[in-house]
Amino acid sequence: MQKTNALPKKRKFFVLALSAFAVMLGMGIIAPLMPLYAENLGASGIWLGIIFASYSVSRLLFVPIIGKMSDSKGRKNIIAIGLFLYSLFSLAYVFAYNEFTLSLARFLQGFASAMTLPIIMAVIGDISPKGKEGRYMGYFNVSRFFGMGLGPMLGGGLNDVYGINSGFYVLSGLTALTFVFVLLFLKEEPSPIQKQKQVVKQSYKKIWSIKIMRGLLIFRFVSAMGRGSILSFLAIYAFSFGITAFQVGVILMANIVFLSFLQIPFGKMADKVSKMKMIMIGGAVTIVSLLFMPSTGNFYWLLLLNILWGTGRAMSIPATSAINTIEGRKFGMGSAMGLFMSALYAGMIIAPLISGVLMETIGIKYVFYFSGLATFAGVVIFYSYARGIDLKTKQEGERTVLPND
Repeated sequence: MQKTNALPKKRKFFVLALSAFAVMLGMGIIAPLMPLYAENLGASGIWLGIIFASYSVSRLLFVPIIGKMSDSKGRKNIIAIGLFLYSLFSLAYVFAYNEFTLSLARFLQGFASAMTLPIIMAVIGDISPKGKEGRYMGYFNVSRFFGMGLGPMLGGGLNDVYGINSGFYVLSGLTALTFVFVLLFLKEEPSPIQKQKQVVKQSYKKIWSIKIMRGLLIFRFVSAMGRGSILSFLAIYAFSFGITAFQVGVILMANIVFLSFLQIPFGKMADKVSKMKMIMIGGAVTIVSLLFMPSTGNFYWLLLLNILWGTGRAMSIPATSAINTIEGRKFGMGSAMGLFMSALYAGMIIAPLISGVLMETIGIKYVFYFSGLATFAGVVIFYSYARGIDLKTKQEGERTVLPND
């Protein structure tokens, strides 16, 4: 009987992981191109911040709504529609002619993104066995981070050989293929919270009142400000001392490839050791790497520090994802993933805006100092909320124990 049930779960996991890989590969392709494209349209530092922030503003607005909707209406159709729109809106970049139209294209693509990755993650949360949340999220994160890591190098190569628009065409084609793949092979099934009618879906206000969730979401938001600043402005900093678009792609790829493959051992570890300690240690490694980046002046040092940054993030991500998955079983995985991703997007909105002002007023190096300090603040805040909470998952069918809630 176990073998009969295992195959559909593995098949669903494979479909979701492949879908996430394709979407993230496409996103990674345009990562090194977007700063160049924006500057070619005459965008200033502040406009660069607005362009990058518009993508996250859209996701922040729509993810909580769509996440909660997926708990009651189902997930497959939402994912499929999101992929179709993502493919369509990716072509809008080609027709952007100024800063405003580029920001609009980013906003529309952010709306489509709100229907894809967070909902895919909710399905992964649905099928994760109790006590193995870190392992399942770790394996899943390999697919999405590896796609994101491979994308920048491919995008940089496409730009150098075929021109900047080629990356947008490839992104559109990849997500169109993924849309067809999901329609054909992903089966719609009721989520656990739909099956268990006795489970009461809680309001976002109630979710916020849970101590561990409050600490987790604040940590996610503040640390995202650090991540968002670097992702938005690393390419510009690298170009300032002669690094090519292809080399920027290699740097970003190395960061995310390390982040990707370390998800497996750290995901397993998150199910066995203190999740809080993993988050604290991973945060410390991240802070050190960010604060030293402004001291680099060549490709190799920047590459090394980005590998270190990826390693630190790899340690903390499975632990935070596992905590969120455990809590999501109580009030709906779509709602949990919606809030989890919204906290990330909120930080990603503020980060480019602050970084754009810092770059224009006191210099681009201060973007890195801001990122390091923001990450430090996130670690301290999480510790203050999570200290003393022993997060344990009991046997199948029993409720998660959160003594200090």
